[in-house]
Amino acid sequence: MKCDALCWPSHGGFTLIETLAVVALLAVIAVLATPSFVAWHVRDQVDARAKALASTLAYARSEALRRGARVTVCRIDAARTCLAAGQPCGDGITDWSCGWAVLAERGGTLSLLRAQPLLAAVSITGVQTNLTFTPPAGQLIGTFRSFEVAPRTPGKATQGDKWRRCIRIAAGGRARIAEGGCGAAS
Repeated sequence: MKCDALCWPSHGGFTLIETLAVVALLAVIAVLATPSFVAWHVRDQVDARAKALASTLAYARSEALRRGARVTVCRIDAARTCLAAGQPCGDGITDWSCGWAVLAERGGTLSLLRAQPLLAAVSITGVQTNLTFTPPAGQLIGTFRSFEVAPRTPGKATQGDKWRRCIRIAAGGRARIAEGGCGAAS
C-alpha cells in the first residue's frame, strides 16, 4: 500500500486513558502519604523544640558559672519581656511555646543574652514561669522541675507518648530529655 499525505506516521506514546490512570494513581498515593508526612513533621517540631529548650537551659547554667551571676530563663512575649504566671503571650498561649529568653543579672539590672521565638504548633507545659540558675555551681533555685513538649493539637496520627518529650531538670541544674510524657513526676 502506498502512503500519500493522508497517512499518519506511527509514534509510540501514551494514550489519554493511560495518562489519566497514572495521574489518578499518583493522587491516591499522595492522599495516603500526607498524614504520615504531617505526623513526621510534627514529631520533628517536638524534637527540635525540646532540644532547643534543653540547650537553652544548659547555656543558662553555664553562663551562671562563667559570669558568677544569677541567670534567669523566662517565658517571653513578642517584645521579649518576661511574662507572669498564667499571662498569655500575643496569641493567647499561656505555656512556654510563647518563646523564652535567657537574662543575666548584673548590678541589679537584667541583660538579654539569648531569646527563642514563638512556635505555636508545639505545646510546652511546665509549672514554673521562670528558672534561675545561681553561681558558684549553676544550681537551680527550687526543686526538681520538668517540662512536657507535645503537639498543640494532637491528631489521630500523633497521639500517644511517642509524640511527647519530657525535659527533667535536677536541682543541680542539669537538663535531660526523655521520650514520652512526664507523667506524675511533673
